[in-house]
Amino acid sequence: MKEKAYPVQSRKVVVVGAGAVGATYCYALAQSGLADEIVLTDRNEDLMKGQVLDLVHGQTFFPTVGIRSGNIDDCADAQLVVITAGAAQKPGETRLELIKKNAAITGSIAEEIDSSGCKGVMLIVSNPVDVLTYVALKRSGWAKSRVIGSGTVLDSSRFRHLLSRHCGVDVHNVHAYILGEHGDSEFAAWSMTNIAGINIDEYCPVCNQCTDWGNQRKLIEQQVRDSAYHIINYKGSTQFAVGLALVKITGAILRSQDSILSVSTLVESDFGIKDVCLSVPCVVSDSGIKRIIESPLSPEELASLSNSAKVLRKAIASL
Repeated sequence: MKEKAYPVQSRKVVVVGAGAVGATYCYALAQSGLADEIVLTDRNEDLMKGQVLDLVHGQTFFPTVGIRSGNIDDCADAQLVVITAGAAQKPGETRLELIKKNAAITGSIAEEIDSSGCKGVMLIVSNPVDVLTYVALKRSGWAKSRVIGSGTVLDSSRFRHLLSRHCGVDVHNVHAYILGEHGDSEFAAWSMTNIAGINIDEYCPVCNQCTDWGNQRKLIEQQVRDSAYHIINYKGSTQFAVGLALVKITGAILRSQDSILSVSTLVESDFGIKDVCLSVPCVVSDSGIKRIIESPLSPEELASLSNSAKVLRKAIASL
């Protein structure tokens, strides 16, 4: 059958999944002024309609944007389709334990989006996001640049927050990335970390904020890794910060910003890694991922990235 072709509607975003993350993302996106149209779809029609009604009642208070409920056919002319649908992570459950439940859901949705004739970008949010990004890529048959995962954009924000608090500086002056799996094998790329353009190893002797930086580094990295577990134990789910992280990625796509973000993408040769989706520094623009930035990581960091790839390949193989 000949593939249907539809013109892409610039700044149209379709969100598949009206749960806590999907609705919070829509709420944050509506206030950002980035999108012209937001379409929310969910198999639970009552939930979908209720979330949309709640959102449109606030249109007086944020920039002009069309918000409505829809279905998968609305993906046909969308510039961006964001998949948040899937089973939620339960207290004590790792992201990788969600794999079998959510792989089937995401794979099916990816095929439906492809069948709609969509020519935009697909952004995977559901966990385990790296595995599901791989599943969506294979099931959709799209070019790897157009299927990306939210990856460690949120983890990197958590990392920057903790560093800013520890060093006593504005978070906007901290540049730092968490790479690898969005999960237990993720790691801090300390070699890429800087404050006001000063590498963290050079900044610390000037900072005088701590006396045992080696142990402090380990503690900060572990706090980042455990953040989601703490939030889920406290209140059942994460939603606010991830919603804002998605808005950041959305801006890079809708505005062609060429932003460098630690999104999850298929790595085929960079960093000595092949055939696995995980987070590395990428240039993100209107067409999705323009290119991977192969940063000069330390030998220890390269080993950590390789370990993440090994963990994720094992999870993919289990499918």
